[in-house]
Amino acid sequence: MVLHTDFAGIKTGTTMYIGSPGTIANYISRIPMGEVRSIERMRNELARKNEAQATCPVTTAIYLKVVAEVALSDLAEGKSSAQVVPFWRVIEPNSKIAKKLSCDSQVIEHYRLLERADPA
Repeated sequence: MVLHTDFAGIKTGTTMYIGSPGTIANYISRIPMGEVRSIERMRNELARKNEAQATCPVTTAIYLKVVAEVALSDLAEGKSSAQVVPFWRVIEPNSKIAKKLSCDSQVIEHYRLLERADPA
């Protein structure tokens, strides 16, 4: 889509990709264990992959929260961290989006530390 007005810091005339919870989950699932990505980097890479100049920051944040909450629910139901989308690889523990999640920032820190300690 081409923006006809400025939107969320993206200028008029920019081609913008609008993802989905599935594209966000797929991107995160492909980040190697023990590595992290910024949300900005994720948006830039998704835009390039989809032949756009930008990825919508608003829908990305919404869908990222959806993906994280599904993973948290799955973890609460007994799934292992290897069986869920590792949202902690993109969401910083003290970020705005982390503060909107149903978990404490220490949960994100916990999974990041576990992955750094895992030699696999």
